[in-house]
Amino acid sequence: MSETIQDGKFVELTYKVTDKKSGNVLTRVEFPLGYVHGHNEILAPSVHKELEGKSEGDVIEVPIDGNQIYGPRDESLVFTDHIESVPEEYRQVGTSILMENEKGQTRSFLVTRMDDETLTVDGNNPLCGREVVFALEVLTVRDATDEETRTGGAVIAEANIDPSLMRPI
Repeated sequence: MSETIQDGKFVELTYKVTDKKSGNVLTRVEFPLGYVHGHNEILAPSVHKELEGKSEGDVIEVPIDGNQIYGPRDESLVFTDHIESVPEEYRQVGTSILMENEKGQTRSFLVTRMDDETLTVDGNNPLCGREVVFALEVLTVRDATDEETRTGGAVIAEANIDPSLMRPI
């Protein structure tokens, strides 16, 4: 008998998120994502709820309304500026930029558009204002180790990595 997903179980899965309207795949996680159910809620709560009781090999689809999770789009979080005003390292669509307001609060913005003269950044979550479908495949369900429960997910053994090979992301 296979184990089912419930609190305290270590779960590995892959998933993809598809825009319900266009059918475009917005993101895909093909490398197994490991977490301890009930200890490290890494996906939307409704996704975790739908995973409960599922077993290794199960494939499920969970519709998500981005407005319910992230709220409606806020167009005041979209800014366009002259490209020469933007540092070179941010001049690529898809680049994430952490910005701070006058109160010291930070928010992540994503470069969404760029042409020869302007660059546009958007502080809305990419899923806000969209209806999406999470398609998940459960790869592993087993009892979590004590260490996995403490950390909330997979424990990676330490590796000897040459520091000169490290670079910021």
